[in-house]
Amino acid sequence: METDTPELAPGAASSADNRVIALVDDDRNILTTLAIALQAEGFVTRLYTDGETALKALLENPPDLAVFDIKMPKMDGMELLAKLREHSDLPVIFLTSKDEEADEAAGLAMGADDYIAKPYSQRLLLARIHAILRRSGSPAHAGPHGDEDGSGIVTRGRLGMDPARHRVTWDGVPVALTVTEFLILEALAQRPGVIKSRNQLMDAAYPDDIFVDDRTVDSHIKRMRRKFRAKDPEFSGIETLYGAGYSFSGA
Repeated sequence: METDTPELAPGAASSADNRVIALVDDDRNILTTLAIALQAEGFVTRLYTDGETALKALLENPPDLAVFDIKMPKMDGMELLAKLREHSDLPVIFLTSKDEEADEAAGLAMGADDYIAKPYSQRLLLARIHAILRRSGSPAHAGPHGDEDGSGIVTRGRLGMDPARHRVTWDGVPVALTVTEFLILEALAQRPGVIKSRNQLMDAAYPDDIFVDDRTVDSHIKRMRRKFRAKDPEFSGIETLYGAGYSFSGA
């Protein structure tokens, strides 16, 4: 099943006030309930009941953000996210009844921007959607203070960050980061060598008093290290001070 709200026909572009959210869940009741809540907030919704149909649509006509269930027929949410991440950094939130720590860690490790367990608060989900969309769609987002080359790109040793385009490079080689990863790295790169606590990093990446626990920040850090080490096996730019937090060295 794929449906769009009447305000936006399939294939049309969304405006700043009418952004598109894709919902992927095999439970039609949940899809309907979420669609009504999101439409009341001014969003356009696209609904999918299986991963295979959703993957094709997400790649051909990307929305602004997607919300995935995990347990689905044909292709579950984990596989859907893994295949999507081969081609896209579309912001993704997992909304699922699978609330074990291992499932959360696996979802974040594959590139989910957030993870909310059922039963869930619609207010919390909406707050997280708004927060992620603000982070991913604001060209005026302030980057770390430091050297700029006139293009807005900020350099920290071998690291380059372009906040306006949400781009990161290491030794000139692009590194694909999710919105949450970008904001955590940006917070660390603001002051190289200065230790940032997990709470400080959570505040940078999760505004609006949205609660996440330490495991979430740790998972994002681990995933970022893997991405940088895929480009540079000797990467050691993000350092851990156990019991205190993380710092960026730029080396």
